[in-house]
Amino acid sequence: MKKNLPLVAFSLLLLANAYAQSFVGAGKIVDPFHYTIVKEGNFKNGSVASAHPLASLCGAEIMKQGGNAFDAAITTQLVLAVVYPGAGNIGGGGFLVGRKTNGQTIAIDYREEAPGKASRDMYLDKEGKAQTNLSQSGHLASGVPGTIAGLFATAAYGKLPFKTLIQPAIDIAEHGFVITEKEANSLNATRESFIKNSTQTSAFIKEGKWKAGDTLVQKDLAETLKRIRDNGQKGFYEGQTAQLIVEEMKRGNGIIGLEDLKSYKAKTRTALQFKYKGYEIIGMPPPSSGGIIVWQMMKMIEHRPIASYGYGSAKAVQLMVETERRAYADRAEHHGDPDYYKVPLKTLVSDAYIQNRMKDYDSTKASTSKDVVAGIIKEHDETTHLSVMDKEGNMVAVTTTLNGGYGCRTVVGGAGFLLNNEMDDFSVKPGVPNMYGAVGGEANAIQPGKRMLSSMTPTLVIKNNQPFIVCGTPGGTTIPTTVYQMLVDMLEFNMSAAEAVNAPRFHHQWLPDEVRFEKDFNNTTKKQLSAMGYKVVDGTYWGRAEAIKIVNKEKQVAADKRGDDSVAGY
Repeated sequence: MKKNLPLVAFSLLLLANAYAQSFVGAGKIVDPFHYTIVKEGNFKNGSVASAHPLASLCGAEIMKQGGNAFDAAITTQLVLAVVYPGAGNIGGGGFLVGRKTNGQTIAIDYREEAPGKASRDMYLDKEGKAQTNLSQSGHLASGVPGTIAGLFATAAYGKLPFKTLIQPAIDIAEHGFVITEKEANSLNATRESFIKNSTQTSAFIKEGKWKAGDTLVQKDLAETLKRIRDNGQKGFYEGQTAQLIVEEMKRGNGIIGLEDLKSYKAKTRTALQFKYKGYEIIGMPPPSSGGIIVWQMMKMIEHRPIASYGYGSAKAVQLMVETERRAYADRAEHHGDPDYYKVPLKTLVSDAYIQNRMKDYDSTKASTSKDVVAGIIKEHDETTHLSVMDKEGNMVAVTTTLNGGYGCRTVVGGAGFLLNNEMDDFSVKPGVPNMYGAVGGEANAIQPGKRMLSSMTPTLVIKNNQPFIVCGTPGGTTIPTTVYQMLVDMLEFNMSAAEAVNAPRFHHQWLPDEVRFEKDFNNTTKKQLSAMGYKVVDGTYWGRAEAIKIVNKEKQVAADKRGDDSVAGY
């Protein structure tokens, strides 16, 4: 009987049947219209912590259905692209650090690239002044997206077909999901920016204001995801989607072309690995700056009895601030895309160099960033994180980004997704800070095809050759210091995953020469640091961290209190 149906009707029937069989939908295992935020849990088998409950639930369900941690990471990222438009993305890029049960480590770089028409001084005016508005908003701010290439590179380590992994995201985009109060407020606050920087209207614009409980349906995004499902990586980097991106670029004076998209490739890197007091810490290499920074900072404190100082004490915080100052000074001078700049990695993480960086450390007073410059080497906010671990012990930490909240605020007309504003992560001009206040130099100058320096720091910890911790966070330049503090909190102060994720944070990035504290940090400690000569600045909150820690053979999973982040598992 089906054979006699017209082709279009038969196709619609197949789609209806596929949705009926999906685990996503009203009244199903994952219900986009009825869900709750779960901040922590203990699970024996698979577990996920991400920036949105629907993404975590879908990732956990993929593992229940026979997928591994890599499969779950793919599904979680794709669902985040639908339910967390401020940072979940297919128009951006990211880093993955993973470890298989056989001990193999994996580092996948799907950071965005500068388009072929990009140039070193493209954001300078006639007088040579930096026009950071162009590197932060609108079409010219976007690098070539890397996320889809990264997901297909990740799929090589998974077990399930990609079509299975992408279907939950398609279902939610096509049929909609209920938004939270935070999401409604965020969409409302960005409305005018969407209108200004996009050439066509999008699903993010509605008459009147968004409110909690509204349903967000994204038909254009669903069609884009279907093209990826049906045509693989080419469904994004070639064909209709690529054409839609280029047409959007032409309407808005952007410079990404068809060849930029077609030639983009995710890159496999060698993960950074180092020992810290018997633990093995695994991080992301350049163009991530975070892996090196965490390595340097952890090694700077390794031979000091920081646990005896006490969590949050002036002595502990002062030591950590001074390690942050020195590591970030090195970042400004020596970090960049290793395919374009010889990053002096071996020297930066060598014991001799690291100990020499702390020679002028004084535990009784503040250093100054004018005196603590980059070491001499003779050789030449909005992001999101997810942590996944499966029952076999595969570990995956992924940090992805559009850079600023909602990226460059440009929605690709007819394709339904936001583009990044990662070009701002290059050194627009040596010495000019980017939107996060980070200063860079020649190592991170703009070149066609080059990948901009990143602070993303997905991190794994191994104990006695067994999985122990998966963690990471968004937060721009605060990412490495947040990961650093979580590691110290869990490894030195014996905090649980939830305690480490939710503990108040502090941050120093060399320039500006100040220590920022979250508003609920210990006031006594802040006063003591001020008396030592530090410029203390009160902030609000930053980062939305996710962590998994093995305790008594169970996965202790925690999602940050600072957002709608949520955990799931079984």
